[in-house]
Amino acid sequence: MPLPPDRTGFRLALMPEPADIDELGHVNNAVYLRWIQAVAVAHWQAVAPAEHQARYIWVVSRHEIDYLAPTLPGEALTAVTWVGTPRGARFDRHVEISSEDGRLRCRALTVWALLDAASRRLVRVPAEVAAPFLR
Repeated sequence: MPLPPDRTGFRLALMPEPADIDELGHVNNAVYLRWIQAVAVAHWQAVAPAEHQARYIWVVSRHEIDYLAPTLPGEALTAVTWVGTPRGARFDRHVEISSEDGRLRCRALTVWALLDAASRRLVRVPAEVAAPFLR
């Protein structure tokens, strides 16, 4: 799914480390999962006001990942993420990881749930929390 015009995308540069390469000579699928979480967290930290970051915690309730092409050692990548429409306490997040030549390596849809940091209970995503991620 390409970045919708009403969403603000966030980009993160990625470079595989030697430990990310598996016995098949390419980036292990579990590494993509780590990168998917890293770009989501970086997006939250870059965009959300400090008071939101102190008041709320995001947790993953679901990952759906399509591995489309292998990434070899030394290949630079870019992860792009954007959010969907909040539904109660949940927010879909889209991630695409591509090589420098634009070849899509991985596509993911993750479902994140918002928790109140103090009570650790689910809370409906407030409009003011969603607003910075929407155009």
